[in-house]
Amino acid sequence: MEILIKAAQLITSLAILVTLHEFGHFIPAKLFKTRVEKFYLFFNPYFSFFRWKSVNGVKRKSWFSSAPPKDWSEDPDTTEWGIGWVPLGGYVKIAGMIDESMDTEQLKNEPQPWEFRSKKAWQRLIIMIGGVTVNLVLGFLIYIAVVFTWGQLTLDQNKLQAGLGVHPYLAQYGIYSGDIILDIEGKKPLNLDEINKSILLRGAHKITVQHPDGTTAHLTLPSDIDQKLFEAGALPAFSLRAKTLKVAEVSKDSPALKSGFKAKDHIYEVNGTPIHYYDEFQAILFANKNKLVDIKVAQNSDSKDTITREVRVKSNGTIGIMTNSAFVDRKALSEKKYGFAQSIGIGMSYGYNTLSDYVSQFKFVFTKKGATQIGGFASIGNMFPPLWDWHTFWLTTALLSIILAFMNILPIPALDGGHVVFLLYEMITGKEAPQKVLEVAQYIGIFLLLSLMIYANGADLVRWLMK
Repeated sequence: MEILIKAAQLITSLAILVTLHEFGHFIPAKLFKTRVEKFYLFFNPYFSFFRWKSVNGVKRKSWFSSAPPKDWSEDPDTTEWGIGWVPLGGYVKIAGMIDESMDTEQLKNEPQPWEFRSKKAWQRLIIMIGGVTVNLVLGFLIYIAVVFTWGQLTLDQNKLQAGLGVHPYLAQYGIYSGDIILDIEGKKPLNLDEINKSILLRGAHKITVQHPDGTTAHLTLPSDIDQKLFEAGALPAFSLRAKTLKVAEVSKDSPALKSGFKAKDHIYEVNGTPIHYYDEFQAILFANKNKLVDIKVAQNSDSKDTITREVRVKSNGTIGIMTNSAFVDRKALSEKKYGFAQSIGIGMSYGYNTLSDYVSQFKFVFTKKGATQIGGFASIGNMFPPLWDWHTFWLTTALLSIILAFMNILPIPALDGGHVVFLLYEMITGKEAPQKVLEVAQYIGIFLLLSLMIYANGADLVRWLMK
């Protein structure tokens, strides 16, 4: 059931984003009197769920068809609307343009006034960046609406009785579990998300912490702390402390599974040391990489019958389990509400930081570890919660909208950014790129995108099989 709920949220989100993205191309195309032959939500190889078109002023509909009815007009003023069966995107087919359909037959004829290739370069540029512009603006508008409707999650660190959970990797820099973060680069952090992103993505290095004994320390992290945290898998670096250690899932072929760990096991001790918080458990494992440790567990929290299991810790400081942990200090979290005027500024800042953070994290993609973490549609679907929650749905949709805008403007043939590159070349040199060059570039772009899609979704499948 959880998979269906996540899938429904993903498809709904993509339907909204893709439709509005394609309208970003459609509207300027029509304003510049360019014929738009098709407007499709989702792709429709071989057949469509639904087709709609106005023929001689009469609306004609067709359900589950592999081809449009024979009496459908070829009037250049009409557009075929439809819904495809492959929910991986959508498209508008603009007359006189080399796109992913690779339909070049009409390009063999003389240019017609209503074709894309007949329009001025600046008009074609506006048509091409329309989709990216809509997705970018939409992301910002959603963030403004979310802030106005739900406010922002804030963390009052003065109410933390147990301090923060800190990944043991940061101990070498003088930051430990139980500490409180007073400021980062001289500013008081709003919440945990801001603490983690400031260090991982925003280049923050100066941090002031308060230890449990009340003493404070002004620390300077190394300039490459972001890369160090990522390579060490020390993410998130900061969190609320979690008290209950109950095994939720044991990974396939993991040291924990080989040692007999089962779901619902409760962890009490590691190497004779009582465990009260998850970060304490994490710290002991981290300190015993590639070593054997003794973990005392029971099948339920009330059982006095315990068993000690010997397990070898992996090189990344884990044993292959996921835990259900109850966070303490939840009272330190609250939603801060804002008026409409305030929501505009905060929402715009939220959107800008989201875009900036996404661009910043691209540096991790080109590392060995980053390449293994690329995911496809299953990974995107897992961004949504297992229960339908409108707050999270709109936050995730806003993030995907900004990601879609950024990815589409990359200078890769077959993407909007690829077309923009050739248009800028034409505007600067005064010469159009040869049609053959455009065709070859389009083929290369399609090949690259399909290869990336196969790799990303294949990685999702491998991760699922290895669970």
